[in-house]
Amino acid sequence: MLVARNKVVRFEYTLTNDEAQVLDRSGEGEPLTTLHGSGSIIPGLEAALEGKRAGESFKIRIAAADAYGEHDDELVQNVPREMFEDNDAIQIGMQFHSDDEDGETRIVTVTAANADSVTVDGNHPLAGVPLTFAVTIVDVRDASREELAHGHVHGPGGHPHD
Repeated sequence: MLVARNKVVRFEYTLTNDEAQVLDRSGEGEPLTTLHGSGSIIPGLEAALEGKRAGESFKIRIAAADAYGEHDDELVQNVPREMFEDNDAIQIGMQFHSDDEDGETRIVTVTAANADSVTVDGNHPLAGVPLTFAVTIVDVRDASREELAHGHVHGPGGHPHD
């Protein structure tokens, strides 16, 4: 069976940057499970999986635009330190939820701080970074009606429903 829209795909992967640093990988014996076409993984990887079958392995470099997007300087802001509840505890690398002008919640990361202000970055940490995936397709199956209705995989490797 080929990877196609509305198929459940289980795959193992290792993610690296252009310096060959491992950024992420699936756990040993714990492949990532996704409903293909649901948008639950980055667009470039989803496109690369299309048409592959169980047992296939491949390596692909995905441009930043097809991964977590290009870095957007407008998402970097200096805000007054007093906007934070416990502003004495602010440290570089901390993350917070923030609502944008459209009411969308975004995770922002503290990138700098001084006595008066805090610089936060609303870009994904991998924005602007091309990514390389080494992938092995473990399994491909039809999604159940319930999985299609819910838009995600159920059971092992998927979303738990009690």
